[in-house]
Amino acid sequence: MQILFEKWAGEPCMDVQPLSAHGSNRKYFRLKGETKHCLAAVNDDVRENEAFFYYSEYFKQKGVNVPVVYAINDSRVLYLLEDLGDTTLYDLLQHKKKYTSEPYDGEVLELYKRAIENLLHVQMFGVNANFDMAYPRSCFDSTSIRWDLNYFKYHFLKLAYIPFDEQLLENDIENFIAYIDSLDRDSFMYRDFQSRNIMVKDNQLYFIDYQGGRKGTKHYDLASLLYDAKAEMPNGVRQQLLDYYMDILEQHQQLDKAVFEQEFYVFVLLRIMQAMGAYGYRGLYEGKEHFVRSIEPALKNMKWILENKTLPIQLPHLNAVWKRIVESDFVKHKIDEFDNRNTLTVTINSFSFKRGYPMDLTGNGGGFVFDCRALPNPGRYPQYKHVTGKDQEVIDFFKDDNEVDAFLGLVYEVVSSSVERYLQRRFTNLQVNFGCTGGQHRSVYCAEKLAQYITQNYECNVLLHHLEQEK
Repeated sequence: MQILFEKWAGEPCMDVQPLSAHGSNRKYFRLKGETKHCLAAVNDDVRENEAFFYYSEYFKQKGVNVPVVYAINDSRVLYLLEDLGDTTLYDLLQHKKKYTSEPYDGEVLELYKRAIENLLHVQMFGVNANFDMAYPRSCFDSTSIRWDLNYFKYHFLKLAYIPFDEQLLENDIENFIAYIDSLDRDSFMYRDFQSRNIMVKDNQLYFIDYQGGRKGTKHYDLASLLYDAKAEMPNGVRQQLLDYYMDILEQHQQLDKAVFEQEFYVFVLLRIMQAMGAYGYRGLYEGKEHFVRSIEPALKNMKWILENKTLPIQLPHLNAVWKRIVESDFVKHKIDEFDNRNTLTVTINSFSFKRGYPMDLTGNGGGFVFDCRALPNPGRYPQYKHVTGKDQEVIDFFKDDNEVDAFLGLVYEVVSSSVERYLQRRFTNLQVNFGCTGGQHRSVYCAEKLAQYITQNYECNVLLHHLEQEK
């Protein structure tokens, strides 16, 4: 990874930071040199990578804001790409929710409208792409749809103990597939066009994770965006954005809006079922809390559609199964299990900057790194060479120092804010790292003090590691 960076950048890689990949099997890292930086992605699925490389180049030529692929290694499993920052449309929305009761205000709503404009651009220009490069299939056809519905059946219905008649369900699934298969596939289908895959940088929107794109219908991507479960978009805003999409589409082709809207809700339910299959596998099977908690807003969306919309197709047994799902207490009980746990573990590390930042082994990808090198350094004095920040003589060196107290006061304030928020939202892991030159005095002392502070003030687990001493 560092070798590929040096070949591309013409300078050494000075820092490697692992990033959270959420539900993806790909691994991401942020690489930094003296003047250049980028992301690195590692994915053993070469066919998926080739689709990403092709679409990146294709859409860049069409004027779509996608990341530039800088370099690819010989085996095609490692590549460097443009660093678009850390702020997604979803992150921006969650930030708004903290400070306002109406997060879909003018700014966020305008960003969603711009996302819709870009989506239509991608759909119309992307339909001329070479779908021989698509992964895993060139078209969203009956096979693709059946994969999604089987994912829902085996990874959600079975795992959530929702009763169904196998043959009656299969009959409805075949009718469902036949209906969708009868619609025109006249569009590039992005496949996962949702708020977490839209980056916001310098007030511009950028688009990622399109490697699953293929030829398909227009409805699916719009359903993915407007019915993204965790975004919890109000139904009035959804209708406003659906109308906005149809108004623009009508400028490019003949459109019966009433028919399109009926078709749209079929795809909303398909998208919800596909997502619930993922939530079931990642949450109910693998036990990942984030995915279990995603089921509840998805069920809320499903319930609203069942109560307010009429589908243009008869699916009697599937309708009965949907109703059983929204009436089931199984998911609520699973969430209660998480709620009854002491959910938060705060991991506090001291380390040496000579060895680089500590790895986050939880997959959370969040937390803090505090640089203690500006603090007074006992290591400069011979009497402290063979002791650490845990020893009394070093503690005495620091305890009456106003500069150290001021530094720790700021640390307590910022870390406390996250601890309180993590406890409210039932997050499971937070990592805090203190670094200094040798990882022996300043970082150890500060890590010890924060561990005491968190233990005394919050009901959570604290894990303390002094990495240089443990080595």
